[in-house]
This record gives sequence, C-alpha cells and structure tokens, in this order.
Amino acid sequence: MSDVKVRFAPSPTGELHIGGARTALFNLLHVRSEGGTFILRIDDTDLERSRADYIDKLLDSLRWLGFDWDEGPYYQSRRIEHYTAEAQRLLKVNAAYRCYCTVEELAAGREAARKENRAFLYPGTCRELTPEQEKEHLEAGREAVVRLRTPDRGTTVVDDQIRGKVSFENETLDDFIIIKSNGQPTYNFASVVDDLQMGITDVIRAEEHLSNTPRQLLCALALGYDLPRFAHVPMILAPDRSKLSKRHGATSVEEFYREGYLPEALVNYMALLGWSPGEDREILTLEEMIASFSLQRVNKTAAIYDVNKLAWMNGHYIREYDPDKLAEAALPFFKRDGLLEGDLTEPEFAYFKRVLEAVRERARTLVELAEAAEYFYTDQFEYEEKGIKKAFGKEGTAGILREITAELRALESFDRETTAALYDSLVEKKGLSLGRLIQPTRLAITGRMGGPGLFEIMELLGQEKTIARLEKAIVYIETNL
Repeated sequence: MSDVKVRFAPSPTGELHIGGARTALFNLLHVRSEGGTFILRIDDTDLERSRADYIDKLLDSLRWLGFDWDEGPYYQSRRIEHYTAEAQRLLKVNAAYRCYCTVEELAAGREAARKENRAFLYPGTCRELTPEQEKEHLEAGREAVVRLRTPDRGTTVVDDQIRGKVSFENETLDDFIIIKSNGQPTYNFASVVDDLQMGITDVIRAEEHLSNTPRQLLCALALGYDLPRFAHVPMILAPDRSKLSKRHGATSVEEFYREGYLPEALVNYMALLGWSPGEDREILTLEEMIASFSLQRVNKTAAIYDVNKLAWMNGHYIREYDPDKLAEAALPFFKRDGLLEGDLTEPEFAYFKRVLEAVRERARTLVELAEAAEYFYTDQFEYEEKGIKKAFGKEGTAGILREITAELRALESFDRETTAALYDSLVEKKGLSLGRLIQPTRLAITGRMGGPGLFEIMELLGQEKTIARLEKAIVYIETNL
C-alpha cells in the first residue's frame, strides 16, 4: 500500500449533496488508483446545525453508492482536546493570541467598512495586549477567542494539482479565529489539525474551498507540519449555469434514491461531471474509472448538471442490470406504489422478475419501472384518453374483440407463440391489418397504447385475466361509445 492518504470530510448539516458525493468519488478514485488509504471524517463541530440523524443518512448514502472507506468515521466533536492542545502550543510561541473584542465592537467595524465600501479585516485590536490588559478584560466578563497571527505582507501560494499555482496577497487575510469563545475550533483550524495528525497527503475537495486554503496553509506553517497536496475540483452548475438547486431536480443522494436511480448509474454520471476517461467513453464500471482516473484529467471549468443525461444513463443500467439485483432494487418501489406487499413467495418472486424483464426496456428509473408494470398487478386502471378514440372508437371494434375473446378462450395452451399465431390467422380470416387487432387488445388488457410486446403481456397475464379484461372492454365500448 502506498503512503497516499485522502479524506472525505462532510458536515452533517443536511443530506449528502451531489457535489459532496462527487467529491467523495474523486477522492475514492484517486486513492484506489494509487493504492492508498481513504479516511472518512465527520466535521461536526457546528453544534447548532449538526444532527445525529444526518450522520446516519450520510453513512447510508455512502454505503448505497458503494463507497468503502479504510479508516473512520472519525468525528471532530470527539477530538476537541487535540484542537485545544494545538491552539495552546501556538499561544505559547506567540503564533496566536487571545482576542476579547465583543460582538458589538466587531459589528461596528464591519458597518464602518461597509460605509467606506471596503472589505472588513480584523484590525488587530488585541494583537499586543499586555497580561494586565487581558486580566482587565477577563474581570469585565469578556470572553476570548483565539486568533492566528498572520503575516501583513507577501503572498501565500496554493500549488493546486488541478488549477496550478494560485496566489493570495497576505494583506487580504486578517488574523482569523481558530478557537471560538465556546472552545470549539473553527473549520479552517480543525481541518488542518486533523489532516496533519491523520497524515493526509492529498486534500481533494470542491472549488468553493479554494478561498479557505491560504488560511489553512498559514495554520499548517504555524504548527510546523508538512503541507498536503491540494486539488480543487470544479463546481457543478445547473443547465442555465446558475447555482444548482432543488428547482433543477434532485440534488441529494437520498433524492436520487427516492426517484429510482441505481447507484452504479449515479456514480458513473458523477464521475463524468468534470472528468473524462478519454476515448469518448461514457459507460464505465467503478473498476474502469479507477484504472483511468488521474487528477490531471479533471477540468478546471464548471461541470453542467444534465438530468436528461443521467436518466438516459440510468435507463441503460436498468436494461443491463443483473435480474436478481434489479428485482432487489425495484421491489421497494413496487411496494411503495401498493403493487406488492410483504414477503414474496417463490412463485410470486419468479413472476415479479418476469414482469421486470418485460417492462425494463423503456424505463429510465425504478419509479418508471413500477409505473410501467402497474397493469400486471391490478385490474383497476383507466384507458388512456388518446387510445379510446384511436383503438376503441372505430366501428366494429367491440365485435372484433368479441371474436378475439372467443378464439382465445378456445386455446388449449396460452403462450406468446400460440397467441401470436392466432392473431396472424385472424388477420388472414378477417382481412384486417394486424394493428387493427393488436391496438384495441393492448388498450383493453393494459389501459395503454404502448409497452412491451402484446403477446408477451398476454402470456404473463394468463388466459383467464386476459379474457376477463377483454370482456370488460367490450362492455365499456358498447356502453360508452
């Protein structure tokens, strides 16, 4: 195993977003291609917004995607003593200092900066406090934060594996807080302490964190640790290049699950958001992605989210999925729609798999799969409005269906071959087109004008149910048309 170590470090403040899931995927692809170690760390020091149920959902989402980690999960909330100790070390060597400025004083400074149309930077009010001044502040009941002492001049350079060298002027970086007044570390400080103590060699994360990186580099330099390599992956934008939101469709892994996407399809799609394996390949297994992955092939420009492309890809996976795996994945959606309930008997499960095989060709999601299979499990369906006029409304349709019904009732065996042969013989006998027979039959037994092959449907429904639905359609036509 190589010494490469990466981490995925989400905050449990909501469901796992597609952007976060893609970050986890890129970390996984990189570390597996290098034979290194993948660490999962939960950044839960935001006490007000972090929730235990979000942690459970986060872990479930990662497992559903098939992302396996080698170490963790570690929890920042259980590592407070490490951040406290490192901050104390910085205080001792005067690399950090305690700040007693009140919320009101800082707010006044921000307001003054706003009126002067400039960015607010902490002015260093408490930078050189004497022990006596600190004592006065404490006796006055002021609470202290800890700030890192940052350089006033020069530049901090981030050597990014995707974006190259990115420079930040130190004069734009103030003495930022590393420990809050409640003793909790800030994100930038806790992340650095963890990355360094856990031996992280490569920090691969979203582009939005690039602006945090100079502060994290300054923390690492102050602590005297070697710096990890950084790689900031591009943003994911909506088709109109706006920030991705719920109005553009599903955006969290849980939503994709609920909407009937397969994990392999979602992983495949996410990999292509900002990365290309070359040779115009689009359908790849996780193993193929690992073999092809390199950070050098990750784009600098934003990736565009396309739900239609994802749906197309998911449809491909549904068609190619192992039948037993597809049945396992689809079953909750059939139960959710009330088509199935409880544990299936062996014959019921076998029938279920045959139904899936019949309808999987056109379905793009597991939700569509269940919808496409509805008439296999219930007789309570309405006829499509567009089909009533086209298939039922022609003169003589009831008589044609009555004759078909009589012929079907006389069949000794009822499978797709015998029913197909029967319809061919009726075409010759009646001098009608095959469509004139098939269209009203299909609408009668499914309520729809499209779907799998008619004779496959009839075989699955069986002789008794097929005939009963034809007789019901005849009554409908004679009563309503």
